[in-house]
Amino acid sequence: MSRTTQTETPSRALPTRPLGTGDMSITRVGFGAWAIGGAGWPFAWGSQDDRDSIAAIRHAVECGVNWIDTAAVYGLGHSEEVVARALSDVPLHRRPYIFTKCGMVWDERNRNLPPRRVGKSASIRGEIVASLRRLDLDHVDLYQMHWPPEDGTPIEEYWATLLELKAEGKTRAAGLSNHTVEQLEQAERIGHVDSLQPPLSLIHRDAAAAEIPWCAQHKTGVIVYSPMASGLLTGKFTAERAASLPPDDWRSHSPDFTGEGLRRNLALVEALKPVAQRRGTTVAAVAVAWTLAWPGVTGAIVGARDPAQVDGWLAAASLTLTDADLDEIADAIRRTGAGRGPVRPSG
Repeated sequence: MSRTTQTETPSRALPTRPLGTGDMSITRVGFGAWAIGGAGWPFAWGSQDDRDSIAAIRHAVECGVNWIDTAAVYGLGHSEEVVARALSDVPLHRRPYIFTKCGMVWDERNRNLPPRRVGKSASIRGEIVASLRRLDLDHVDLYQMHWPPEDGTPIEEYWATLLELKAEGKTRAAGLSNHTVEQLEQAERIGHVDSLQPPLSLIHRDAAAAEIPWCAQHKTGVIVYSPMASGLLTGKFTAERAASLPPDDWRSHSPDFTGEGLRRNLALVEALKPVAQRRGTTVAAVAVAWTLAWPGVTGAIVGARDPAQVDGWLAAASLTLTDADLDEIADAIRRTGAGRGPVRPSG
């Protein structure tokens, strides 16, 4: 039986903000469901126990987190299925908003091939039917184009399709992920972009210079992803752990997790520890709160593979960094040379 998501009253109140111009108000942090997709596909985080994933989701919801961000491609459908299992017995009034994505199509005959970026209307329409089936829903709360397609489909076609799905009630809001200002401008001429999902962290800061200011100007909600830089900014990651990542974990091949990039990133983490200690919180919470300090950012997507990891970043939902905190962090970015992009949110 399909079920409908709706605004819930969380068991613990966390601060919320409106997502763009729509009627959803979301907590400053949301549960990211990439890693819980498990192993066996090109962008996996390695093996994952579904029981831990379900426990993590339920714990986040019990703590007041009111949205989950997943995607069809995460685990090649598996992440969406795990989200459905985790929420199957959650009372309707406490059920979180569900956000998912389209445009990444895989080959079931060879799940090790990289998914293709497809934007054809027929493909997107087939994808949302499949996502709703896996999620056991009659609509999602936000449907997003995961990446600009590589099949030649113009933005006018795929964005029009998402707007049609919104008009048909299959999604409450329509958004873009990993799109540039130029692409946002093109989409906005066709119909309002409800939200953008760009990467933003203390290491990957480019979106703060262009896309996020554009969204603030156009009243487009922003939910940033990888605010802890895929685990680097948790305060628990080490050079030894990076060296021991299994080959089926995509991070083992990333320049952020190897060589000079890793050295600079870990030096930045060390510089965050005094800020975290002074504020009585975790390095992870400081890292996430830094992304939330940027004007225009509505919320941050934060992953977790078990309930303890949720506890590591949950405090970010209510943490406001001071000017002194932000100055200290900016100095640390400059000193370590970690990442690229603007180093400090404006006041």
